Amino acid sequence: MSHPHSHHVHPTTPPAITDSHGDHMTPPDMGHGDHMMMMMQMTFYFGCKNVELLFTGLVINTPGEMVGACIGVFLLAVFYEGLKIGREFLLRRNQVNVRYNSMPVPGADGTMLMETHKTVGQRMLSLAHFLQTFLHIIQVVVSYFLMLVFMTYNGYLCIAVAAGAGLGYFLFSWKKAVVVDITEHCH
Repeated sequence: MSHPHSHHVHPTTPPAITDSHGDHMTPPDMGHGDHMMMMMQMTFYFGCKNVELLFTGLVINTPGEMVGACIGVFLLAVFYEGLKIGREFLLRRNQVNVRYNSMPVPGADGTMLMETHKTVGQRMLSLAHFLQTFLHIIQVVVSYFLMLVFMTYNGYLCIAVAAGAGLGYFLFSWKKAVVVDITEHCH
């Protein structure tokens, strides 16, 4: 017999968990079978224990695993920067339609100057455009992977992303800075 004001708690029901705002949270093992759900870190930290990296089951637990993960993430970031520049190189190499449009613009001293714009393009149904599309998909996927790695908030992995992007930019982007003479039509 139960009393009207007593609360009956089932022995297998875990106690309610609330966050700092008083909102109810699901306990890590409730409704997930035998899989333990990890809580996502929301502040930067330096650690090598229970760092889940991109996929379920890819968990870093030792300093050696963290070094390996950092090397992999670093190389992925270098690859990403190289891929961006590689796509630009292929686009310039496979330019098909090149048009120049010139228009007069007033100069600072009242004289008229000619401003020239170069427009380049490819045919939509070409091997070069299909290759660019495929490489664009790879670039988007890699960029999201790097973003998700950074969102682990693990300081070591964040440094690996930034350092890899920096080295990749240093290695590949120095050829990118090209000054175009607007009066030159033989690019």
